Amino acid sequence: MTERHEPGIDRPLIHWSEAGESRSALWRSEAGVKPARRVQVVDDTLNADTAYRLACEGTGLLWRGDFQNARQLLQAMARRLDRKRRRPAGHAPSEAFHVHRMAQAQRARTLGMLLIPFAAEHRIPLRRAPDVRQACEEVHGPADVPYVASLREVLGLIGAHEWRKKGVNIAALDARIYPHYGVFSPVRGEYVTLVADAPLPGMLSTNSLAFDIGTGTGVLAAVLARRGVSRVLATDQDERALRCARENIARLGMGGQVEVIQADLFPPGRAPLVVCNPPWVPARPSSPLEHAVYDADSRMLHGFLDGLAAHLEAGGEGWLILSDLAEHLDLRSRKALLARIEKAGLQVLGRLDVRPIHPRAADASDPLHAARAAEVTSLWRLGAGAG
Repeated sequence: MTERHEPGIDRPLIHWSEAGESRSALWRSEAGVKPARRVQVVDDTLNADTAYRLACEGTGLLWRGDFQNARQLLQAMARRLDRKRRRPAGHAPSEAFHVHRMAQAQRARTLGMLLIPFAAEHRIPLRRAPDVRQACEEVHGPADVPYVASLREVLGLIGAHEWRKKGVNIAALDARIYPHYGVFSPVRGEYVTLVADAPLPGMLSTNSLAFDIGTGTGVLAAVLARRGVSRVLATDQDERALRCARENIARLGMGGQVEVIQADLFPPGRAPLVVCNPPWVPARPSSPLEHAVYDADSRMLHGFLDGLAAHLEAGGEGWLILSDLAEHLDLRSRKALLARIEKAGLQVLGRLDVRPIHPRAADASDPLHAARAAEVTSLWRLGAGAG
């Protein structure tokens, strides 16, 4: 079956047969996954072994039973996948990373085959289904017609909605930041602590201006404002990040200090302080939601380094916040990073380091445990070179 689109609608359709009739509906996937070519209507009588086999074969399972039973079935399928997972043995770190990424992608594809129908207005027409209208509207906007989506993605929307409601406590702000779906959440507080503790450049006393490149939730821009920087220009090119950052800045009452603007990396002009926390791992994202973690060919890192000197005031500092996880995975060497810094006409003024405290760093069952256990997050203080 080939993927088809209704005239005037830019989203694909998913097709199946039910009660002797051919049916179709809009397909929604924030991860950019295409609809399954084969779809089978299933309900509570489907057992986990059969569901797992069909999903592995690429058959979409359109659920017509109890919603909570579908959640339990998804968990049972995940357990079968996890039992098959093995830490890559005898691989070089970079090869182990790519094997791990392939396993993650396969896991996402398989679990994504359990599908949930939606009526208009984001209503799920299943027994014991939760009210997910607000969570879905926050991501999709209004829905005037029925559609089908992956249960795994729906649960992700629900989880993101809960994070958005309760927020993430940021000690450096003595306040909470509220991440939106698809915007990197500041749950790893070590990089925020680095920006909160690093000595501010003396030039800020005469020109209190900073740029926050790739602001995401706006957390680093807010930390700079809380530290007394009079004006912060926070940039991002993602619409969700821009909305998220603006909402957080408004909640914190910092609208007079922080301006959030759309830009690919730098705003116009120069500043005494330019801060950037790019994606840390140079690998191709497998979905739009992974762009905050994976940066193909280190595009953002290289763009920041290559453009920094042209956006720094004389005597100013660029703060690059970067984990060395990629170095432990043999995806980027320290020598290559230093060479790129030098090529960009920059010099290293100093570096502040911190060990991660997130749970995965201590999880010996993680396939990448050795690299995560050795990881260090650094704030590189960079200045324009004398030449």
